[in-house]
Amino acid sequence: MRIEGTLTKWNDDRGFGFIKPSQGGAEIFAHVSAFPRDEQRPRIGERLSFEIVTGKDGKKQAKNILCPTRQTEKPYRLSEPARRSGKPSLFGRLIPLVLVIALGAYGYNEYTKRTTPLTTHAIQSRNTAAQTSPFHCDGRTHCSQMTSCAEAEFFLKNCPNVEMDGNHDGAPCEQQWCNK
Repeated sequence: MRIEGTLTKWNDDRGFGFIKPSQGGAEIFAHVSAFPRDEQRPRIGERLSFEIVTGKDGKKQAKNILCPTRQTEKPYRLSEPARRSGKPSLFGRLIPLVLVIALGAYGYNEYTKRTTPLTTHAIQSRNTAAQTSPFHCDGRTHCSQMTSCAEAEFFLKNCPNVEMDGNHDGAPCEQQWCNK
């Protein structure tokens, strides 16, 4: 059942106030969330229509408040069309996509600069060394698996993942085989 009344007290900072019913009786609590969302703040002395419900604390409060004396038309705003759509514009969707593509291209470019591909000459010299050598890469990676300094040098130059040059000076197995 709808009741009419007048807003008698309002605390704008805290968002609540009290309504005095027209038929008399105790003032009714009113929270800002019960007012219409028409971007107008409640005003003391404003005529209202509302329903009374019991709140969580067991006290009566106003809900579904209507303000019949307010203008029903919203004031014109420049940002209103953007607010209505809710979706970003085509331009707003393309900007992040372009940024992601640009960052990816930049990262790929930096990555390819760091990895130096083998030149044709280096590949040919490796193949020549592998063809003329009696050794071949067979998965051995440590000095203890080698039988000579020449074999260790071949593995260090031509095979992946070897661990025979602890001080990284280019000479493998210095304590076992290549102690010059």
